[in-house]
Amino acid sequence: MGLLRGVARTAVVAGTATAVSNRVSRRQSNRWAQQEAYDQQLAYEQQQAYAQQGYAATPGPVTPDTDDQLAQLKELGELKASGVLTDAEFESQKAKILAR
Repeated sequence: MGLLRGVARTAVVAGTATAVSNRVSRRQSNRWAQQEAYDQQLAYEQQQAYAQQGYAATPGPVTPDTDDQLAQLKELGELKASGVLTDAEFESQKAKILAR
């Protein structure tokens, strides 16, 4: 009877941890998608402003603050350390942040 209770408790804890991990991962993915969409919109608006002013050349991509990048990298490292992200996911997201 005690063994069955222990197995059941372990299953509940593992299921809860998986659900929380998935929710955190989805939320973070949505944040990155929103940030990317915002950056693209900002770049588009800047290109339109340059075009209206008569500039032939368009500016390069918009780069976020270094502080913002550092904060995102720190949060990314914490997610990796807590086991939410795999090494591959971590490297992929890190490359996206640094490419901006």
